Amino acid sequence: MASPTQTQARCNNQIRARQLRVIDADGNQLGVLPKDDALRVARDQGLDLVEVAPNADPPVCRIMDYGKYKYQQQKKQQEARKRQSVIQIKEIKVRPKTDEHDYQTKLKHVRRFLENGDRVKVTVFFRGREIVHKDRGLIILQRMAEDTEELAKVEQEPRAEGRTMSMFLAPVVKKK
Repeated sequence: MASPTQTQARCNNQIRARQLRVIDADGNQLGVLPKDDALRVARDQGLDLVEVAPNADPPVCRIMDYGKYKYQQQKKQQEARKRQSVIQIKEIKVRPKTDEHDYQTKLKHVRRFLENGDRVKVTVFFRGREIVHKDRGLIILQRMAEDTEELAKVEQEPRAEGRTMSMFLAPVVKKK
């Protein structure tokens, strides 16, 4: 067997401690036993001695089928990965001279992203001399926040960085 990693439990001869608190396959405590005696008891039952609490004093070991234990751990990890939700950050880019119809289209996109549970970064790009009209960019961002206030909360206020101004919107969790 390969050397154990930090996530892998020690099994049988890999266990280092001399004295072990042993739990049998049915969950009953057998008490504190020397390592050799615990290994003998496990072998007599046709099972493995697995270290389940290595930091305890003395370490706690359980008599069980190690292959089955590893399989169950793997299934638990798989199930946990399946349940976790991935929140994406979607970005919408606008310009300070964005017309009303184009703004409404961008607003529909932002609403759709928020309804799907994604965070949205709204960015205003300034080109050339537009940079002197940062107030227009701020107005667009504030209007976007007002138009989506029933779906989102402003996670990060509008802030200018170089030739861009951006803010983050996060979806509001609806109470049932």
